Amino acid sequence: MAYVSPPLKWHKPKKYRSDVIATAKASGCVLQFWNSLIVGDELTALSIVDDDDYEYLIDAIYDTSNIEEWKNFRFNYRGLRLWSLSYEQELTTPLHITASRGFTDCLRLLLQRGADVDLAPGGTTALHESCENCQPECTKLLLIHGANANAVTEDGLMPLHFCTSPESLECAKNLLQYGAAINGRTLDENDTPLHVAASNGLPGHAQLYLRYGAAVDKQNNEGLTPLIAACSQPQEARELERFFKVCQVLLEAGADVHTVDQDKHTPLHMACKNANPDVVDLLLANGACVNDMEYGGEAPMHNILKVVCYKLSHQPERIVRALLNHGSIRVWPGALPVVLKYCCGSPRTVEVLLNAYSHLKVTDAWVESVSSEALKEHKGFYESVFSLARTPRSLQHLARFRIRIFLEDRVHKVVPELDLPTAIKNYLLLEYRDYVH
Repeated sequence: MAYVSPPLKWHKPKKYRSDVIATAKASGCVLQFWNSLIVGDELTALSIVDDDDYEYLIDAIYDTSNIEEWKNFRFNYRGLRLWSLSYEQELTTPLHITASRGFTDCLRLLLQRGADVDLAPGGTTALHESCENCQPECTKLLLIHGANANAVTEDGLMPLHFCTSPESLECAKNLLQYGAAINGRTLDENDTPLHVAASNGLPGHAQLYLRYGAAVDKQNNEGLTPLIAACSQPQEARELERFFKVCQVLLEAGADVHTVDQDKHTPLHMACKNANPDVVDLLLANGACVNDMEYGGEAPMHNILKVVCYKLSHQPERIVRALLNHGSIRVWPGALPVVLKYCCGSPRTVEVLLNAYSHLKVTDAWVESVSSEALKEHKGFYESVFSLARTPRSLQHLARFRIRIFLEDRVHKVVPELDLPTAIKNYLLLEYRDYVH
């Protein structure tokens, strides 16, 4: 497939506004009012806006940028003969400040005195900012006073799209109770709120959206469904469980494990790429195909082997074992030294791979492929591997190999049902022994 470049994202330049209050130059009661908003001092704010001369401050637009700093920065860039920066105002309002900081009393005061609830001089409303900063009480208060739950920012995002952390769940509930569009799309990527929840590993949000009728298999501009989005997101070891729970929620709601994105990646491809063993097991249990090829001709097995050295804490050996037990293609024997080079830090991954072959042609290239650090740390294991250059595989292993070849992709189904001791069944399923024979 020919390479398709991502669409360019062009944003209309903002017009310079002269009807704003520059905080860097504010003084007197104007500055005092601004400072009271920053710290949530509603009594001071009230005393100022109750004065007819300063009532206009309720809907005043503040510019928090500093043009002098920008001028210095721009001058330095010119001196370096680089691109100069264009000056942009950073606009906000009293509602934005109080809503984003969780100052409910101040926010209520402003709303009761008629503040424009949907004012968005900087491109976002106060409701967007209260959701982004996980302020559920402020979110609810804004909605009670008529804030548009489906207001769109200049970047094409609705308030639900700003609910990107576990702490924003109550904000999302409030939005939905006041009519937020459950399948509202972002302008650039065409993401729904469910895509956002999946991409951020938010099982609570995903459950909530599905209860409100979110489309479980909606695809965005790149062909990602929420399930593919959850599997595609890079994940730290501490985040694996969250993303597993999201995938569990989506699959229980009927998500299709066979849907592919525009590059023919399945959820299994992406779960292997990000090395989430629990998600891989879940997808396989729900019928995912282990040998589907993406446009580049790579199967899920290729994806996990590419990242083993970076994902040691994710237990990549579990994924390789699961794929092989479900009938995955094996690595071409001639490529094993290369695989060994990049996977030697995970001896159990190497063990599982090698136990998928009846014979191995161990050469000096194998020895050279193992780093000195890995050899030192896992000396016993690699000595057992290198010893195969002088001895054949054991009869026990050869018997296992023949049984697995006969069962093909039914290994994971048939072996657990056999009337055999557990130790033998585990051996047939490539249980780790920390040596090869």
